[in-house]
Amino acid sequence: MATASDARTLDGVLPIDSPLAVPQPDGFRWDDQCDVLVVGFGAAGGAAALSAQAEGADVRIVERFDGGGATIKSGGVVYLGGGTRYQREAGYEDTPEAMFQYLRQECGDAVSEPTLRAFCDGSLELLSWLEGLGVEFSSHPAPPKTSYPPNGTYLYYSGSESAPAFAEHAKPAPRGHRVKAPGIDSGRVLYAVLRQQVEQRGIPVLRQTSARRLITGPGGRVLGAELWQLAPGSPAQLKHQKLMRSAEKWHNVAPGKADRLRAEARALELAEAKPLRVRARRGVVLSTGGFIFNRDMVREHAPNYLPAMRLGATGCDGSGIRLGQSVGAAVHRMEKGSAWRFINPPTAWPRGVVVGPQGERFCNEQVYGARLGVAMVDQQGGKAWLVLDRALRWKAIREALSGRLWFFQSVPAFFLMLLAPRARSLAALAQKIGLPPQALELTVSRYTADIHNGVEDAQRKSDDMRAPLDTPPYYALNISADSRSFPCPTITLGGLRVSEADGAVLNGAGQAIDGLYAAGRAAVGVASNGYVSGLSLADCLFSGRRAGRCAAATESQSNAA
Repeated sequence: MATASDARTLDGVLPIDSPLAVPQPDGFRWDDQCDVLVVGFGAAGGAAALSAQAEGADVRIVERFDGGGATIKSGGVVYLGGGTRYQREAGYEDTPEAMFQYLRQECGDAVSEPTLRAFCDGSLELLSWLEGLGVEFSSHPAPPKTSYPPNGTYLYYSGSESAPAFAEHAKPAPRGHRVKAPGIDSGRVLYAVLRQQVEQRGIPVLRQTSARRLITGPGGRVLGAELWQLAPGSPAQLKHQKLMRSAEKWHNVAPGKADRLRAEARALELAEAKPLRVRARRGVVLSTGGFIFNRDMVREHAPNYLPAMRLGATGCDGSGIRLGQSVGAAVHRMEKGSAWRFINPPTAWPRGVVVGPQGERFCNEQVYGARLGVAMVDQQGGKAWLVLDRALRWKAIREALSGRLWFFQSVPAFFLMLLAPRARSLAALAQKIGLPPQALELTVSRYTADIHNGVEDAQRKSDDMRAPLDTPPYYALNISADSRSFPCPTITLGGLRVSEADGAVLNGAGQAIDGLYAAGRAAVGVASNGYVSGLSLADCLFSGRRAGRCAAATESQSNAA
């Protein structure tokens, strides 16, 4: 584990030190005290802080950067259902049971059945809580099935609800509730509401401040954390802020440059920050995000996802997970990731055929892009091609040029189709891209013949999502995980093992570590086995509120002593 004294790095990964043991907590010189200390200020951290204060706790938030984390870079979609008023206004029926039956297929055994039911049964209350804070949603226009809804659309099918393999378990309903905001600012607006509520309620936020190690007392109880703060308003703090804002802006177009900026900011932290030891009388909540930006951790736990594009924020470096591990916490599902290989829109694309290196289909092209992406990464070595004929390609090009798609959807799609290898025959196309010619011919010919003969699709694709590929020339779009022209965004899903009753972090023996909680992507939760749009944010809010409430209800250290 990297330590705070280790200054070598090529990125902004925060070093974590071994815990500081304090034999006599009441006699220790603390710089500050509170009831609950929340580490990380995104959706999970904001929900934890607000919920803890609502239970009467004195709360502090520590944030390494400006705040917002992966939340402000998200699409601002919250997975909500069970019969929300927005679903009803759009003419759709939904129940907590239907929501549960669908998510059980997506989530598997990520959490227990009672916890998943609590998540679904509490969805309407979560919506009410968000609306009470000032978050706005909408139901119009008609919900589409897409990777991200068009501008002005705020309710949509955000997963695989309508695919036959899922629809047979639960009546489909749109559950992707995007925060109402101009353009693509929904995630930013969600965080802005949380930040405003934190400020209005007087919860202090220590920005440009990092938690590098936990402080423990007798019996291993977590007493608080050692923070390292760049003095507010100092030249170092202002420079750090500028470096990190620039790094986040450059990440998608020049990730190497962004990493150099992160490394410079990290060096500044190590050189200029001063220690601040904060006691948390009732508990510390870790809500720092996943670990996709920590390449060593990805290489160790989820190496299949290394070639894909890192999605999230610099703070998703596993710092919260490593803090937990430093005091004996167990981790789980660390091999799990979500690779977002979206092929809808354009809406013509999923009507084509996706094949792997053997020239065979491996997934229903209709399903949510994260399910397709994970199958591509875990089963096909991250390699896949989308095969279209002339008719489907022209339909997709017209849609890409229509102006109805987002810039980040239309531009990559257009150039991928423009530059895609083509051939008059499938065998010749296979040779161009290095696939077995006979296998590709057999795959596509069977797909087309099944459509003409009225035979059910081998991957159980809906009839309305199929189109025969019988109009040459044929095109092969490289949709592999390592594509630079058509990036495949990726996040990690594993994290600290927690008690599903209260969010308390568990050790290797399954026992709660006294005084330590975790939420969001730093912890195992509803979205840790599989992902659909909005599920991570919903779980961040669900688990953050749980951890905040339960930490606040914990007996204080002084009383416990």
